[in-house]
Amino acid sequence: MRSLFLMARKIPKLPRPLSTRVHVTIKSVPPTRVGWMEQLAGRLPYFLASRRSRALSVSSVFNQALLLCAGFFIFSGVTWAQSPVSDSLPSTHFSVEDGLQPGDVSLDRFSAVAPGFSWARPANNPQVPDATMIGEASCSSCHSLETEHFTHTLHALGMEVALRADPAASTCESCHGPGSEHAKVPTKPGNIIAFTHRSATPIETQTATCLGCHQGGPRDHWLGSVHQRNDLSCSDCHNPMVKLSAEGLLAAQSINETCSTCHKDIRAQFNRRSHMPLPEGLMACADCHNPHGTLNPALMKTSTVNETCYQCHAEKRGPFLFEHAPVRDSCLNCHIPHGSNQHALLVAPVPFLCQQCHSHVRHPNDLQVPGGLADGRFPDERLIGRGCLTCHAQIHGSNHPSGPRLHK
Repeated sequence: MRSLFLMARKIPKLPRPLSTRVHVTIKSVPPTRVGWMEQLAGRLPYFLASRRSRALSVSSVFNQALLLCAGFFIFSGVTWAQSPVSDSLPSTHFSVEDGLQPGDVSLDRFSAVAPGFSWARPANNPQVPDATMIGEASCSSCHSLETEHFTHTLHALGMEVALRADPAASTCESCHGPGSEHAKVPTKPGNIIAFTHRSATPIETQTATCLGCHQGGPRDHWLGSVHQRNDLSCSDCHNPMVKLSAEGLLAAQSINETCSTCHKDIRAQFNRRSHMPLPEGLMACADCHNPHGTLNPALMKTSTVNETCYQCHAEKRGPFLFEHAPVRDSCLNCHIPHGSNQHALLVAPVPFLCQQCHSHVRHPNDLQVPGGLADGRFPDERLIGRGCLTCHAQIHGSNHPSGPRLHK
């Protein structure tokens, strides 16, 4: 900074400007072309050219220089201190690993660590325990159409990278098992692991092959789940050989279409006038359910129905000073989760829903019937005016000191 101050003293006096305001334009100059000291020396006279610059003290000149330095580094677009974008991305088997640098895959330079699915091993086919590997080229020579479709999938990407890194890596045989016996007798069922219900490969072998890589996480409770007990295979919902969906290698274009292949009755409920926004694409079946298995029979992602609903409807969680017992027990006491022809997914219209529990108690509570509607034989204002909710508005619970009857 001492050299900076000496430079400032040697600057000749400039003519008095017409205005006390000095317009300074700082352009971005690559630091490799002009050093920052030269940049600073070229900008400093403009700061000293104002009317008040003649009375600047040593400390004020020093402060001006510091501000100018800070401004230079801000406006010059300094990038050497920024961390690379890859530091903020999660680690994957397709990106940089220890000992592998960017570009090594495309330039065929590999170190001790191989990327992709090189850690995958040939699947175990109990029906042909003596079969040996024959390689991807042998498979592609007959299954050209399958190979063409498979090229666009995520599995193909990982296996291709692994094969270029390690020519001994298993690709097709990672899922279908060693293919030597299948190559000898292609028409014999069971010589190769096939992922259909009509094949000779047991469902247990099919799912065990997939779980060899995809075990753990959301699939911890696959064994014993309702789908596993009904002999569903992974290939009933997924198709790893063709890219039909944006993610998940699903057997249909979306999760909702895949689930509705079997659950047609549930899909029909979303056509009712009051429904969850699943047809509109704002949610999916997997937002509430885990199709790979959970600890409850409905495959809910949480322990209870209420906890699942609270993921979106947090305002209904409470705790409330005055609770409504059926609400705290289960949301399904009053609502149908997929769709209803009543308002707000209700199982029955108000007040008939309320009178399933509250009948002929406290204030006059005559049983409401359709005859009490506006066009009925004996119209009733309690039925016409939104029923019980006209007064008991806080039906899910109240925190108001005067709300024991859920009025406020």
